[in-house]
Amino acid sequence: MIEIKNLTKYYGRKSLGLYDINFNIEGGQIIGIFGQNGSGKTTLLKSIMGLCELNSGTVFIDGKPAKEQYERLSFITEEGSFFPWMTPEEYGEFLSEFFDRFDQAKYHKLLDFFRIDSKAKIRTMSKGQKAKVETAAGFSKGADIILMDEPFSGKDMVTRKEFLKLINTSLRTDETILIATHLVDEIENMLDRAIILKYGRIAGDFYMDEIRQQGISLAEKYLEAGGYESERFNELLNI
Repeated sequence: MIEIKNLTKYYGRKSLGLYDINFNIEGGQIIGIFGQNGSGKTTLLKSIMGLCELNSGTVFIDGKPAKEQYERLSFITEEGSFFPWMTPEEYGEFLSEFFDRFDQAKYHKLLDFFRIDSKAKIRTMSKGQKAKVETAAGFSKGADIILMDEPFSGKDMVTRKEFLKLINTSLRTDETILIATHLVDEIENMLDRAIILKYGRIAGDFYMDEIRQQGISLAEKYLEAGGYESERFNELLNI
């Protein structure tokens, strides 16, 4: 159980990151975090990881502060947490020294799956290859909770399909994944729940089974919760 209570984060005095965010997450769920740029998606994931100082609020995992359970968390970010001067092999050795649960065999299996040269310097790799190294490492830490911040950003269709296949096939039943992304259509079928942020607040929070029973797509629900106004464009076209 992840309990998020009253999270509020300001950047400076006026720039809002998050405001009074509250929700609980049961273990074993795959949750999509959606919203436009600046809606608070990355800030939310960093808050759960304890990577940013909050103005107020708490994050607990099974009743304990998240900051005290860092080994249970894995943060996969498009910015990359690797050291560019290392090779993937060296990076794996580094991680195994700091994470008791780190699975070297799984890490190298994922590198092979992504066709990554484990002896090449990471700094020489393309953006897509670096993202694959980051993902392979993140899924090999033995974490119970995996946070993914725009894992598909800038990736071609083949790479996105590989990422989705990895998520679907490599998970244990007790792992929880939060994915912050813009790609609504591509991940809809793998989600248990969707949370939509707007201006740092929760604009929508629903389980996928509920909207499937209503015959509504996630994209439609996203536009509805986000306050998309199609009339504005109709007025523009009629000028």
